[in-house]
Amino acid sequence: MGNIYTLGQSGTNKTGQRPVFISGNGSDLSNNEVLQGRAKRKFITQNMMLNLMDVAKEKGDNEKQKAYWNTYYCQNRVTSVDGRLYGNYCKNRFCTLCCSIRKAEIINRYYPIIEQWEEPYFVTLTVKACSAARLRVLVKKVMQGFQMIKERHKKNFQRGKGIKLIGVKSLECNFNPVKKTYNPHLHLIVANKKMAEILIQDWLKLWTPKFAQRQAQDMRKIFNAETGLIEIIKYGSKIFTEPEIKKKGDNASYQIYASALDNILTAMKGIRIFERFGFNAEKKEEITIKEPQPVYNSEQWEFNPNLFDWENTATAEVLTGYKPKPQLTAILSNCIDITSQ
Repeated sequence: MGNIYTLGQSGTNKTGQRPVFISGNGSDLSNNEVLQGRAKRKFITQNMMLNLMDVAKEKGDNEKQKAYWNTYYCQNRVTSVDGRLYGNYCKNRFCTLCCSIRKAEIINRYYPIIEQWEEPYFVTLTVKACSAARLRVLVKKVMQGFQMIKERHKKNFQRGKGIKLIGVKSLECNFNPVKKTYNPHLHLIVANKKMAEILIQDWLKLWTPKFAQRQAQDMRKIFNAETGLIEIIKYGSKIFTEPEIKKKGDNASYQIYASALDNILTAMKGIRIFERFGFNAEKKEEITIKEPQPVYNSEQWEFNPNLFDWENTATAEVLTGYKPKPQLTAILSNCIDITSQ
């Protein structure tokens, strides 16, 4: 979806209509299933941001409050014209709308490469969980530790003494609501089994047995490159993706820990969640309208939380017809904990 510039622009057409300025390629309006998915993510995002704003306010974090408000209004107003939809992105990593776009971009860019690897392996590198107070420090140590391993093997390879590690990596952090601890860890896809074994072996050398044990690390062969890549992207964005209804019956317990999520986001601020290593990926060229262009025959839509959808500002028509499942509404209304951390 491209950007829109709606007000403060001069000029009218012959009928006296003021223009709306758009940029980018926009999104196809013909696929309503995709549009409903966007409405669902918007509904979830707004509910999550309201809770995260309460958390940030309680912690006295004005900067975070502004960021959450920015995401709350992500694509709040959109413009449709000539079968395309245009809107502004907040580009925050805790926005489910923006994350879905980022996920698609990663798949399109890296799947063709990973598909060519003969024996890709999925690897998990983890350390002992810590308190919220130590999380930022531990996240940095985890990232620095992997960087040391990667750089050492790169130099050895350049000297003709070993192999270069090739793969993609994502950072995740889980919260244990019982112990009130956080577990930052890495998920990777590497080109073969040997690289997976080297990573685990070198990872354990970095840490004492108290902080990293062999049974906590994992490696397994990937039989479907696309599935493996989707899994690692899911891990990379798990802390800010939409909640899924577990298939354990309507009485299954489900909790979202907003204050803990805020701690995780704070600890990961400025740190790249997903990245490649050991290979280059060509950027796919896209034809994009860089300069805002005026359009006149457009329709304006504004997201209405009560309707779970974008509403036409002139006709009150809804854009997608999305209606959330009762279970999802119940989770977002009753199962968000803003105190545990």
